[in-house]
Amino acid sequence: MHHQIRVLQWGLGAMGSGMAKLALQKEGLRIVAAVDARPDYVSKDLGEVLKLDRQLGVTVTDQPETVLDKNKVDVVVIATTSWTEKQMPDLRKILKAGINVVSIAEEMSDPAAQSPELAKELDQLAKENGVSIIGTGVNPGFVLDLLVVLLTAGCHSIERIEASRVNDLSPYGPTVMETQGVGTTPEQFRSGVADGSIVGHVGFPESIRLISEALGLGVDRIEESREPIVSKVHRETPHVVVEPGMVAGCAHIGVGYHGDKEVIRLIHPQQIHPQLEDQSTGDYIHIYGVPEIHMAITPEIAGGIATMGIAVNCIPRVFEATPGLKRMIDIPVPGALMGHSAYSRRV
Repeated sequence: MHHQIRVLQWGLGAMGSGMAKLALQKEGLRIVAAVDARPDYVSKDLGEVLKLDRQLGVTVTDQPETVLDKNKVDVVVIATTSWTEKQMPDLRKILKAGINVVSIAEEMSDPAAQSPELAKELDQLAKENGVSIIGTGVNPGFVLDLLVVLLTAGCHSIERIEASRVNDLSPYGPTVMETQGVGTTPEQFRSGVADGSIVGHVGFPESIRLISEALGLGVDRIEESREPIVSKVHRETPHVVVEPGMVAGCAHIGVGYHGDKEVIRLIHPQQIHPQLEDQSTGDYIHIYGVPEIHMAITPEIAGGIATMGIAVNCIPRVFEATPGLKRMIDIPVPGALMGHSAYSRRV
């Protein structure tokens, strides 16, 4: 492989800094710039921010326009928010600069699911500037959508699909704790769901749409429900403390219907330290059809680690993709970047 793909890491929170560290280990990637708004990171060397014992010669900046140069950057990996609309101003800057994008904003896994007009704008901007943009992550982006689609590859017919992800939220930062309602009282949880501040898992409409589109299941209506997981024991993470009687997580379900028929049901109870109440974790996919398929991965595919991994592993895929807005079902299947043949799958 002759050319290292030059990467700008935008956002150095829990996920972004993990991605940067991972990218540094990959022979085919080179981090050439880093953007973050935290005052204590700005103008420091990225090596220092990542707590490495060496300087990287990359200075963290809060002025993206100073580093968005397509002659120096091939792909931006952006880890700043869960919501497409919130990320749009930054995505517009990156695409207009003529640079490819990998985003881990959950809604970006299929932005047309909730913001068709923004999806159209992103697609047009990417095409006008000859670049591609994709949203990915462990979920949405992999476990409850791409993996489901792959498992149906040998099926003759599908009656319905049910998949669940039972996971541990402990590795995540404060944003995820807030959006999951971790650390609230049950009353606060219910009012948070009502006012939209507690969203639970972000990504069900996206995952359901990805599966439906890939298989032609014709989902025309999606319904979601969110219930508090109330803890009986003390649980804590670096970002939140949960006492007995408080909320440790959110049990979230999304159902996709074709007419009156349920065709996809996705179940996602997320909480911190589920093992403290003997809840084992796992990813489970049940495909009812010909043939019937039941898959279990226990414990679950590690959320934080796998999100960092899939974002980095998609860098070469988005770099090679034809211009436009892509989804995980639109690109060659990503895999771990373990050697030079992994970087190019141009077809």
